[in-house]
Amino acid sequence: MEVLRVSSCTDPRKLAGAVAAVLRKYGRAVLRACGPKACHAAVKGVIAARGLTAPEGADLKFAPRFEREGGTVGIVFEVFWR
Repeated sequence: MEVLRVSSCTDPRKLAGAVAAVLRKYGRAVLRACGPKACHAAVKGVIAARGLTAPEGADLKFAPRFEREGGTVGIVFEVFWR
């Protein structure tokens, strides 16, 4: 499964569509964000994805964690069905 990278200029609505598509395909999505604006975009994307999947009777849950990649530390959001 690929990791969806989120930047400060990521459109949360487009991210929501990508998260919903990955969830439907794999049952789990992983987002990686570095920086406060990117984390904000990631959270807004997960919230919007929850709205996209709600008509299917699904609810989303996510678990954030810190992860070091090279010299940077980012936050990884694991999104899954609840």
